[in-house]
Amino acid sequence: MKRVFVNEKWCLGCHLCEYNCAFANSGETNMAKALKNVKIRPRIRVEEGGDAITFAVSCRHCSDPICIKSCISGALSRDETGTVCIDHDKCVGCRTCILVCPYGAISEDENGVIQKCELCVKNAAGSPACVAGCPNRAIIFEER
Repeated sequence: MKRVFVNEKWCLGCHLCEYNCAFANSGETNMAKALKNVKIRPRIRVEEGGDAITFAVSCRHCSDPICIKSCISGALSRDETGTVCIDHDKCVGCRTCILVCPYGAISEDENGVIQKCELCVKNAAGSPACVAGCPNRAIIFEER
């Protein structure tokens, strides 16, 4: 399956992947209207490590996802492509998946339910917006 990979050597720490992610998942058609005066809640997050290293963190769509196993409500599942997806109507907001994710790739949305990268399969982008929005091509979408 294709996944998002990050080359930290090329990451500028510009956070454009976060803005593109938030916009792609906003349901809006105008980026300025979607993100102006709003606390963005991207499904990818830029972290800053030691020695001025920056890198983007997002769901790895693990082959044996512990988040799915830990979900008490059955809100997390895999689709036919292997993408780990969320059924927001089933999520009870217990945050167990947030605690067990070894990558810190799951967070809470503005409504108290979880959110994570779903490779933009459910929004208008159709492919990962973070990849398209990375000016230095530090984020790629490929099969390895």
